[in-house]
Amino acid sequence: IEGAMETAAREALDLEVMKPLMEEEYYENEEKEDEGDEEENKLLPAERKYQLEDEEGITFVQTLTHLLKGNIGTGLLGLPLAIKNAGLVLGPLSLVFIGVVSVHCMHILVRCSHNLCQRLKKTSLGYSDTVSHAMEVGPFDTLQKKAAWGRCIVDFFLVITQLGFCSVYIVFLAENMKHVCEGFFEQKPTAGNATGTSGPSDKRTIDLRLYMLCFLPFVIVLVFIRDLRTLSVLSFFANISMAISLVIIYEYIINGLKNVSLGKLPLIADLKKFPLFFGTAIFAFEGIGVVLPLENR
Repeated sequence: IEGAMETAAREALDLEVMKPLMEEEYYENEEKEDEGDEEENKLLPAERKYQLEDEEGITFVQTLTHLLKGNIGTGLLGLPLAIKNAGLVLGPLSLVFIGVVSVHCMHILVRCSHNLCQRLKKTSLGYSDTVSHAMEVGPFDTLQKKAAWGRCIVDFFLVITQLGFCSVYIVFLAENMKHVCEGFFEQKPTAGNATGTSGPSDKRTIDLRLYMLCFLPFVIVLVFIRDLRTLSVLSFFANISMAISLVIIYEYIINGLKNVSLGKLPLIADLKKFPLFFGTAIFAFEGIGVVLPLENR
């Protein structure tokens, strides 16, 4: 009996001695598991992080709709003039080259944003934020000190480009609406003209700036819509309208090709006109400003 009691006492003593060590090992294992979870979260791809932070992002179809609307606009209708300024051979080749460069730059921008998000433990970065943080972590000391300048320069040029695109859109809408309205009133017979034809004195013309002013309330309302899911509906109808317009335009083009002699068109135009082609082509690829906002959502 005494031997059994001594054994039990020794086991109790050993248990009391080992208990702190066991508790310490338990807490160390818990800390390692927590660190492992944090490390796994660090190494998550940027797309997965966005899904974890914001479960109510836009779908792939909505993203594609916005991306098509951001890249296909009035610049597409100006591409024939761009080809004319470059030539039938040089124009398409240069257009493909500019398109490849633009898409490549979009991919670089998205990859840089993903890498910086993982490196800086951020959920998303905008255009200017990506440039600023890239300059801060770059190898050049001069760029690291001027990172704030990079942010301001990018924001400035984004505002300039988007202001230019929007201005062209408003002028484009106003001019087309003016042609439609004036054509309608010219064909409408008046009391003094029973034949239904109007002479030069009967034409009703309204200043183009008044048409622009009529579009202003609609533009202001659209600006206040910041939800991309709501805007995807408008982008969808805009893409449908653009597709219908292109079908109508190509129908007129095909019907008018009978009277056009391709031999009179230059294969390579005068190089002095090439800057005009370059400006029109760059304007056609106007969607790089919407790439990161769509990717972040």
